[in-house]
Amino acid sequence: MAVTYLIRFSVKAGERKRFLDLLNGVLDEMRGEANFRAATLYVDPDHTDTFLLQETWADHQDVLDVQLHRPYRAAWHEALPNLLERPREISIWRPLRSDLSASAGEVGSGYD
Repeated sequence: MAVTYLIRFSVKAGERKRFLDLLNGVLDEMRGEANFRAATLYVDPDHTDTFLLQETWADHQDVLDVQLHRPYRAAWHEALPNLLERPREISIWRPLRSDLSASAGEVGSGYD
């Protein structure tokens, strides 16, 4: 059964670029994983060093046993303690329903 993770990050002042560079590399690699379903990264418009990442995967156990240990995540995991003001907040959700507008077929459409 699919699982969605909501992960909140509070990035230290001056570390935003490094945080995004490392995270974007991980997100780019994740797209090729068989159990990956979707990810959306949000930024708080009032606090531009606060981010929310929504990741959906086909299987929670695969994330724990395989995905978190992928080599492309090593630099990201190692850097996090130095990039964040406090530990990330992770919550796990099970999707019940998902809706897209008819115009949402293109990646990134509908978002500024």
